[in-house]
This record gives sequence, C-alpha cells and structure tokens, in this order.
Amino acid sequence: MAINGKQLITWMGAILLSCFLAVSCYAMDYPDEVEIDSLANLYEGVVFDHAMHVEATEDCSDCHHHTTGTQVANEYCAKCHDGAQEMDIVSCQECHSANPLSPENLHIPRDDYNYHLDKPNLKAAYHLNCMGCHQQVGGPTGCEDCHAKTDDGERFYYSGKYAPEEPAHKSGH
Repeated sequence: MAINGKQLITWMGAILLSCFLAVSCYAMDYPDEVEIDSLANLYEGVVFDHAMHVEATEDCSDCHHHTTGTQVANEYCAKCHDGAQEMDIVSCQECHSANPLSPENLHIPRDDYNYHLDKPNLKAAYHLNCMGCHQQVGGPTGCEDCHAKTDDGERFYYSGKYAPEEPAHKSGH
C-alpha cells in the first residue's frame, strides 16, 4: 500500500499534534519535592517526592481535588466546585487548617464557612488522601515510616527518652 503526499502530511500532522498534547499534559510547572512541615513542633518535616507521585497518578485531581481545573473526585464537593475554574494555589494547607480550633481560625469571618463544617483539618486531610492509596499500592503506612518525632514530639508523646520507665520489680501485693 503506497502512501501519497496528502496522507503522509495528514499522518505527520496527527503525530505532531499527539506529541504536542502529550507534552503539554506534563508541562505543568510543579515542584519535584515538597517539604510538609506543618507539624514541625512535634515531627521533622516529611520530604514528599512530588515528581514520583505525578508519574504514579492519572490526574492531579487525585490528590488536589478541584484546585487544578480538572474534574472533582468527590461527588459531595462537586455540588459547588465543578472544577471548571483552575485555582492559583494547590497547597493543602490553603484550605485545610493545621489547627482549625485555634482562636485565630474561630474568629475569621467567612460567608462560605457554613458549607465546609465537615472539612477535615490538615492532618486528617493528608491521612485521608494518602493512607488509602498507600494501602492499595504497598506504600508506607506506619506513623514513623514517614514521620520522625522531634525532641518536643518525644516529650509530648512520652516516647523515646521520655517514655515512662518500667518498675524495677513487680510486687504481688
């Protein structure tokens, strides 16, 4: 079967268009690594391999919900957030507070706050987003697989050198 000039140009155009679309999907500007350190008073920061997770997921909205201009994964959120508008900020802590019950957060006047009464705090948002996937793919799921406690964390949780000592001997009385 011979290919004429018109067919060759059509095929070349289709290949170039496919290459352009494939590259544009991965041309988003994102950091290769992100340090998650919102609980730095108790834990050392977690260096998150963002580039590996970008390769492992099909869509940014798998983790970033509606903030990347893609379809909303959670049907409850989709009632208001259709994903049609791309947000400038995709950081979890821009919407999920590390301490939602702090005096500062309780006194912030927000008209839309009533619609987000069930929004998890930052720690819960990370864990809800990460743990299920990690369990499915065999990723780390133990607390200290990702989180190393600081000295203040050891003191707070009564662990390490701050762990209660076992009695020298147990009395039967």
